Amino acid sequence: MKKYLISMSVFLFLIACQPQPASDKTDNQQPPAVNASPDREVAYQKDPKPDSIKKQSKKSVGEQLMANYASFTLTADLSHLSNNQQKMVNYLINAAKVMDDLFWLQSYGDKNDLLNSIDDPAIKRYAEINYGPWDRLSGDEPFIEGYGKKPAGARFYPPEMTKAQFNEQADEALRDLYTLVRLDGQGQLQAIPYHVAYEQALLEAAEWLKKAAELAEDPGFKKYLTLRAQALLNDEYQASDMAWLDMKNNAVDVVIGPIETYEDQLFGYKAAYEAFVLIKDKAWSQKLAKYAQFLPQLQAELPVPDKYKQETPGTDSDLNAYDAVYYAGDANAGSKTIAINLPNDEQVQLEKGTRRLQLKNAMHAKFEKILLPIAQELVVPEQRKHVTFDAFFANTMFHEVAHGLGIKNTLNGDTTVRAALKEYAGAVEEGKADILGLYMVEKLHRMGELEAGELMDYYTTFMAGIFRSVRFGSSSAHGVANLLRFNYFAEHGAFNYNQESGHYSVNPEKMSAAIASLSTKILTLQGDGDYQAVADWFEQDGQQSPQLKKALETINQTGIPVDIVFQQGKNKLN
Repeated sequence: MKKYLISMSVFLFLIACQPQPASDKTDNQQPPAVNASPDREVAYQKDPKPDSIKKQSKKSVGEQLMANYASFTLTADLSHLSNNQQKMVNYLINAAKVMDDLFWLQSYGDKNDLLNSIDDPAIKRYAEINYGPWDRLSGDEPFIEGYGKKPAGARFYPPEMTKAQFNEQADEALRDLYTLVRLDGQGQLQAIPYHVAYEQALLEAAEWLKKAAELAEDPGFKKYLTLRAQALLNDEYQASDMAWLDMKNNAVDVVIGPIETYEDQLFGYKAAYEAFVLIKDKAWSQKLAKYAQFLPQLQAELPVPDKYKQETPGTDSDLNAYDAVYYAGDANAGSKTIAINLPNDEQVQLEKGTRRLQLKNAMHAKFEKILLPIAQELVVPEQRKHVTFDAFFANTMFHEVAHGLGIKNTLNGDTTVRAALKEYAGAVEEGKADILGLYMVEKLHRMGELEAGELMDYYTTFMAGIFRSVRFGSSSAHGVANLLRFNYFAEHGAFNYNQESGHYSVNPEKMSAAIASLSTKILTLQGDGDYQAVADWFEQDGQQSPQLKKALETINQTGIPVDIVFQQGKNKLN
């Protein structure tokens, strides 16, 4: 990707020309501009009456909020790792902590400015989980008095900028994944590269990666860490993405940098910093290795005309299972990721494929603490036996595999699907991965390639998984994708609701037909790059039905957590 450089003198001039924010958060709900320190940004303006936070922060309120999350300790047995590898894990956690600080800046601002204002420990912890005063499980509504709704563009854009203004001035630099957008003294939009805006923090993270590279025993991992350290300092990530795909035998792994664009709900252009530190489960990984070979065949059989599946997925894709030992930044905000499909670069995907990482320990936590209790409340008794961990693991795994299917560039060839669908791109892509993942499960099961379970296991576990994910709220791309899909299946008779019992059941015959038709719909919308059609779909079907609202109320009343929160760090590792 082309770099957009700006001299430090010009950068500081742009900062000096920024208007001062209003003193009241309720009047100035958008973030202020960059601070004079090039590696840090100022926080949202504090409420001039911090007592308003203290009054709101009653312990009972904090406890009620924290009940949304079930605590889970991220740990792993490191005894099989060499001394160098164990030291390397510590260095990678240090680098991940820098990503955490940077995501705070992108989503809110100076975290200490907020956290030091809160007396109640539970409210403070909830703010840490949400990286700000907005509840990510409740449509980003503020849970602290004195804050308005979270800005759709988070901290990536100027507070006073409108969509129309951006579209009038937008060029490649302003739309770049790795630039902040700011106003100069003449009111013109300027692109500030991440590696300039966050220079000091990125230098620190790069040093930790370099130290880890010195200890790396696997040549491929050493190369990746070295290239990723360079990428943090120049925003050129493609070479390190390629190196990451080439790694096959490393026991330790790290995903780090500005990656997903979900935090930018204004346009979906800007990537947010995150990190995962991972330990490979080699036994489980061997079980998964065979599935990547089926991608070309599955792509060719997608239920759409040939023009929507003309791209050939990379054949260098692989599947592996890991235990996560540290989450940071975007990955750790609100609902937690349990599987990874990267890199997102469309060119890299087409040339080499992707890697799919299943985070087995986090997945077990969600299944046991959330999915099973939900099934007991909402699934008809005779179908509850079909909710299994093997099916949950497979559905999640093939969701990630399915990101590699379909089409990455619009049919007219002018742009990528991601750019064409803008702020809807993330939710549509997650919906595609969900539905094509289940499509793959059907295909492979009928081919005899899935070893465990009946097809009904995958269907019923899939339905229970939608109840789990739709609770993530409208601020989550996964939450919106699940709501659209739930409504589609209900409309087509694949999910049936019993008014008397309040239970749902799966109709397997109609389920299969709905999978095919929804796959066709999403793939067509993506290939056409039809922004307006997608917007209309979200407007029409992106609402909870009365039956679904009642079902979710049932779950909430029983106290089933919405998601998990991690106890993590070096002291949690064996």
